Amino acid sequence: MPYTAEHKRETRERIVEAARRLFNRKGFAEVSIDEIMAAAGLTRGGFYNHFSTKDELFVAAIEAFASCGNPTEHWDGPKIDVSLRGRPLARQLVDAYLSREHLENVEAHCPMIALPSDVARAGPTARAAYRRLLEFMIDILEAGVEGRDGLAPREQAMAIAALCIGGMVLARTFDDAAFANEIREAA
Repeated sequence: MPYTAEHKRETRERIVEAARRLFNRKGFAEVSIDEIMAAAGLTRGGFYNHFSTKDELFVAAIEAFASCGNPTEHWDGPKIDVSLRGRPLARQLVDAYLSREHLENVEAHCPMIALPSDVARAGPTARAAYRRLLEFMIDILEAGVEGRDGLAPREQAMAIAALCIGGMVLARTFDDAAFANEIREAA
């Protein structure tokens, strides 16, 4: 008896979630399809029922973060109230993004922190998905800023996004928790 469409969708989501966590923890190149499928509780053969290539799965993992509704549900700490708009939503996004909990939960954090080098070496589809994720963040921030110091709201939102992402990438780089925390708080 063939699987239902719902079963196929749920299986695909399990694969994407397992891949997202593993890519965040180990990077694209260090994760095998066998490892992803084992983490999803499936066999390698099932992979090709959902994806043609590991690259295609990589894109789906990046896209899943933005489409999950509220990425802060994956970690303990500051949450984002997605019903908010404008400045309150932008403030919550920055606070949650730069939180210690976001930094410490490697498997659940944003792909923009975990995967910039992998995406830079990836194909155009992965880079486009990564850009859409960044544009999503910029749009939220832009709605919450007025623009100042000669910057238009979009420019200011891009600067805030770059500071948040870059600060967290740097903080994640160091084993010295005090130094990492100092970088995160400065950002």
